[in-house]
Amino acid sequence: MSLPPGPRLPRALQALGWTRRSLPWLERCRACYGDAFTLRIRHWGDWVVLADEADVKTVFTAGDKVGVALANPLLGPVLGPRSVMLSEEPEHMRRRRVVLPGFHGEAIANDAETIGEVTRREIAAWPEGEPFALWPRMQRITLEVVMRAVFGPGADDPRLDDLRHRLTVLTEYLNRPSSLAALTILGPEWVRRSHGYRAAMRPVEDAALAEVRRRRSEPVPARPDIVSMLIAARREDGSPLGEGELRDELLTLLTDGPTSTSLAWTFERLLRNPETLARARRASTADGSGDDAYLDAVVKETLRMRPPVPVVVRTLREPMWIAGRDLPTGTVVAPCIHLLHRDPRHYPEPLRFRPERFLERPAGTYTWIPFGGGVRRCLAASYAQLEMKRVLREVLAAVDLRPVDGRDERVRKAAISFSPGEKGLVMVG
Repeated sequence: MSLPPGPRLPRALQALGWTRRSLPWLERCRACYGDAFTLRIRHWGDWVVLADEADVKTVFTAGDKVGVALANPLLGPVLGPRSVMLSEEPEHMRRRRVVLPGFHGEAIANDAETIGEVTRREIAAWPEGEPFALWPRMQRITLEVVMRAVFGPGADDPRLDDLRHRLTVLTEYLNRPSSLAALTILGPEWVRRSHGYRAAMRPVEDAALAEVRRRRSEPVPARPDIVSMLIAARREDGSPLGEGELRDELLTLLTDGPTSTSLAWTFERLLRNPETLARARRASTADGSGDDAYLDAVVKETLRMRPPVPVVVRTLREPMWIAGRDLPTGTVVAPCIHLLHRDPRHYPEPLRFRPERFLERPAGTYTWIPFGGGVRRCLAASYAQLEMKRVLREVLAAVDLRPVDGRDERVRKAAISFSPGEKGLVMVG
């Protein structure tokens, strides 16, 4: 049993290529080695990258034959080992059942107006006639939305303002170029040992757990929020989740996720495609009666061209036949979102921003995978898409944004996702 061929560079140089030039490097590897190739990256190990639809389907339909692995080593210390994202089966599915109601069905419908309200309040604070970065403004919106989803009406309690502030400080620390450079050179264990990381993380943990302790002494609200559902959750033996488990689940929900980055990219792409922007504006009526299908297509096309992460990573828990090879137990396989989304076999003119393609043909289950796939698909995927559409509608209906620079913003690696290089630099008016 052998792995597919791949670059023969030393592991340290492959780590540098992965962290500094991930996307072009993936494209060059595919051009050299085809739809399956092996990366050997210092601190990350060996990955078999998969860019063929059939191979991706094999991984996503393998059920408990595959386990969790981390594409981003920051996630381990930030989220914690008991997070729903990092737990193995059957514990993973039990945790999903606890958290999932907060991001589906009635919860989405109830939160739609909250998203609109938070967005309108943020827009009112935007300066006119001077450049500003849109990505931090989107981070403020998505943080407030998730605070309200997690803590319900209690999110208005002034005692949670400290948690908001501490989460912002943590996000800024993780996104510093110096932090990302240290991670590349020193590896994931550096994160746990870093004084700066602990100084940024500890206040977040303390503030989140202080709210948990306070909630435990209060009656369950009429409409349970996510933190109330976590507090009420029970293990198989009937015991409640411990503070360590609650810490990991709350940090998974509250730390800056990819939705703010995807929103920044949505506007970056629209503002550089005037005809698409004009149609999106027509679809974004203030009363919500516009073309929701077109806004949905804009969101899908943004997530196709600028997915939050380039790969999802899984570990084989038993031998599997993938990419024409019998891969052994323990092999790390990485369905490649970036390469699938730019494959002309699935998306003609893949470098062109054209939302209409999703009106002409629905997104493929194994060729449009910005949220991953299978039993570990992002549990907040539907919520994230609704949030993006609602923010998009509110912004386009309220203000006339224009780019400060007409050139495309370069892709910049951030802590959790890939962000616009100039942080979405725009002007109002």
